[in-house]
Amino acid sequence: MNRQLTILFAAFEAVLVVAIGVAIPLVPLTMLWGIQYGLSIDWAVFWRASADLWLVGHGTDITFVLDPATAAALGFVGADAPVTVTIAVLGFAMLTVLLGIRAGRRVAETRYRLLGELVSLGTFAAASFGVAFSAIHPLARPSLLQGTLLPTLVFAVGLAIGVRRTRNEQDDSGSSLRDWMNDWPPRVHSTVVTALRGGTAAAAAVVTLAAVLTAAAIVLSYGRIISLYEGLHAEALGGIAITLGQLALLPNLVIWTACWLIGPGFAIGTGSAVSPLATNLGPIPAIPVLGALPPGDWPFGFVGLLVPVVAGFLVGAVLGGRKHQSVEPSRVLVALGTGVIGGVILGLLAWVSSGSAGPGRLMHVGPDPWAVGVFAAIELGVSSFIGLAAASRRSADEREPMRLRPRR
Repeated sequence: MNRQLTILFAAFEAVLVVAIGVAIPLVPLTMLWGIQYGLSIDWAVFWRASADLWLVGHGTDITFVLDPATAAALGFVGADAPVTVTIAVLGFAMLTVLLGIRAGRRVAETRYRLLGELVSLGTFAAASFGVAFSAIHPLARPSLLQGTLLPTLVFAVGLAIGVRRTRNEQDDSGSSLRDWMNDWPPRVHSTVVTALRGGTAAAAAVVTLAAVLTAAAIVLSYGRIISLYEGLHAEALGGIAITLGQLALLPNLVIWTACWLIGPGFAIGTGSAVSPLATNLGPIPAIPVLGALPPGDWPFGFVGLLVPVVAGFLVGAVLGGRKHQSVEPSRVLVALGTGVIGGVILGLLAWVSSGSAGPGRLMHVGPDPWAVGVFAAIELGVSSFIGLAAASRRSADEREPMRLRPRR
């Protein structure tokens, strides 16, 4: 593939990622515009709504202002004040990462890989700026800087993963970072690598179990969720649009469930709390999937706190029982590193999943990232140390008969 074709191909891949992300909310909203509203509303309203959803999904702040008539109809003080929505609907970001991985793999197969990467990033940034600029309205104004940089950063993560995977498949000579780490003293290298693996595995285990628990909660609360759908009177197309919006919110719900398992829980509005030990909701938005939230205190909710403890213990036991390590790492430092890495990962996930979702009580939605990170670091660090110690004790017990066996 020559240089010109590489440029066109890379640009097309970037534009395709943006187009798919914006089209997901735009298609059902356009159908709603044509079928339910009979083309009586300016289609630009639905375009701006889709663009705003895509931008919010990548963490872009959008400032909303209610028109005077609507603000007066609400009837409370400050209804006409600007409100900035900062919460990220992470389903769109996840989609961009996955599509970015695909684009990275395809760009890495071209002859001019670096040129393709730069063109993809530049085109994606230009397309993101175009989406943000087209969504500007006196009543809803996204940040142009964030709307350009944040989606591009998310896409760059996926692009880098895709390129790296393809390069690893084509060339197994390793990377400069790996070579640099291999030059460390053996004990330091073994300790750092084991801690990184342990912290990442422990955080992944907590999030995976949180996803299973979220799915179970939705299934068990099916009747309540359906009743909330019926109360919205959204009809078929409106219900499809609401469902797509909730699917985009699903990664946030999984992270909130992980924060619930860790202990601090999360909030759906200022003054509310959802945790294993206590639940105090108050008024919540009319989003059907929120019907899966516990309506009150769970008698055995504290059992959920065992999930990160068990995850850390199992990770420690697996890492401590590995036989092929030439140098045994320090158990204390591995446990400390596992807790810190796992706490940082889960704290960052809590941070990106929280923010402001509206006026009044909705100024605070989601978990407290600092509390989640600290709790996770303590739980994972202590439990992984116990797992490492148990695995080492078992290995010592297995070697003891070998030492006591008489020589022939």
